[in-house]
Amino acid sequence: MPPPILLTVDDDPEVSRSLARDLRQQYGEEYRIRRAESGPAALAALKELKLRDDRVGLLLADQRMPEMTGVEFLAEARQLYPKAGRVLLTAFADTDAAIAAINRADVDYYLLKPWDPPQEKLYPVLDDLLEDWKLHDRLKSADGGVRVVGHRWSAPSHEVKDFLTRNQVPFKWIELDQDAEAARLLAAKGGDEQHLPLVITEAGQALQAPSTTEIAAALGLSRTPSLPFYDLIVVGGGPAGLGSAVYGASEGLNTVLVEREAIGGQAGQSSRIENYLGFPSGIRGGDLAWRANTQARKFGAEMLITSEVASLAVCGAARVVGLADGSQLSAKAVLVTTGVAYRRLPAAGIDAFTGRGVYYGAATTEGQACQDEDVYIVGGANSAGQAAVFFAKSARSVTIIVRRDSLGHSMSQYLIQQIAQLPKVRVLTCAEVIGASGNGHLERLTIADLRTGEKNEFEASWLFVFIGAAPCTDWLGKEVLRDEKGFVLTGPDLLTDGQLPADWPLERQPYHLETSVPGVFAAGDVRCQSVKRVASAVGEGAMAVTLVHRYLELV
Repeated sequence: MPPPILLTVDDDPEVSRSLARDLRQQYGEEYRIRRAESGPAALAALKELKLRDDRVGLLLADQRMPEMTGVEFLAEARQLYPKAGRVLLTAFADTDAAIAAINRADVDYYLLKPWDPPQEKLYPVLDDLLEDWKLHDRLKSADGGVRVVGHRWSAPSHEVKDFLTRNQVPFKWIELDQDAEAARLLAAKGGDEQHLPLVITEAGQALQAPSTTEIAAALGLSRTPSLPFYDLIVVGGGPAGLGSAVYGASEGLNTVLVEREAIGGQAGQSSRIENYLGFPSGIRGGDLAWRANTQARKFGAEMLITSEVASLAVCGAARVVGLADGSQLSAKAVLVTTGVAYRRLPAAGIDAFTGRGVYYGAATTEGQACQDEDVYIVGGANSAGQAAVFFAKSARSVTIIVRRDSLGHSMSQYLIQQIAQLPKVRVLTCAEVIGASGNGHLERLTIADLRTGEKNEFEASWLFVFIGAAPCTDWLGKEVLRDEKGFVLTGPDLLTDGQLPADWPLERQPYHLETSVPGVFAAGDVRCQSVKRVASAVGEGAMAVTLVHRYLELV
């Protein structure tokens, strides 16, 4: 396979040569560098590359060009190579146009000219974009790797696809009744259509209807603890947990993170997070999780994937976390970052179609299967809005269903504005799903108008639910106090009329993120009164590490 291509577009021959020279110096061994001197010429080149099935990793275009501006070129190029990194080269005077291009052409970054020295002003940006592109290219080019034989309306098949996708494992999806190879593989590997999916590893090992734990073991995702005792156990791999793992490990704490499903939590399922600091063009939740995971491992944090936590106990100075498989982890301190789960939709018949047309979150996993079909989304917060924008790119129509009279009660304004500009998206306010029916998979939804009481039935095969937030705290003992909804009480929230809980054993008051058990902290969405945003979760995770240090100084 030939190396991928980095394409530059600039009508100034001197600038074009200079940029190509800098790119060859840094990336020439891994990529082919191509130049074009106008937008139309570059588009013609991209079309030829597409016909030859060549890979393009990065596009760099100057803004001020005759015939076609850089923004116009990048918008057109996106249709040919949607995953390629897009960078706009601009002068300081064109900064406003560059910022506008982030939305119009989905530009990943804009660079001011000149970019000297490239070691500081060019390469770090391109390195970052190319790492993201290589990840997507690896996931796309999964032939010869993991293969999954399943059916689009098989709930276990969806669970496996979702697990592999969220853990950034490249795999080839082979759908029964759509691909003749599926039947051949089932016959060759001794599988059957009643026990899907069939997962075939790169080494040829066949797993029939496996659990995620079995898949993780076969692929080497799960790990056994390397230490008998840690400084810090982080329970939960969402933004708060990842933030604490990065800061804990980087500050010298022996840190282990325990995650039940996949790194990233709910945020890892987001198709695009656009209001996270430092990413003006937004970032996929999975990409953010992958970066944070890599960063935490770089500092020495351990990651135990598919390890479900079952209990928490205090044994003297040790805090002991019991796992569902019967094993235990011990540490000086524990940080609970288990986040929240989407609440189940209380509609008649809906549970029968979970994984068969009804999905809780998981928007990106089924994105390709929804192409040119009608998609329904229940929920009015940011996760629902991000899913609507994502599906609007390929679905025939997207319908958002909310109980309140507008999206403004719980959705960020930037998402509301985006949705208003998407002709494929409609919003049904003061409405709720009250029923679902179908033969083997979801085929119809019954939606009620809460103002008039009128009920209407719609043909629908795809429903994505983003409602409510149920804290994942059932595993905690009664010693860890929670509010009536199950969210963990910390710091000042533990006080009642200025008084600490009766069984608080220390003279000092609990630290801000400390629970009713000294040495056990909570951060992120699982905590009572938390701000349900990625940035605040990461910040709390980092702050918790500071408080852990303060606690350890007194132990």
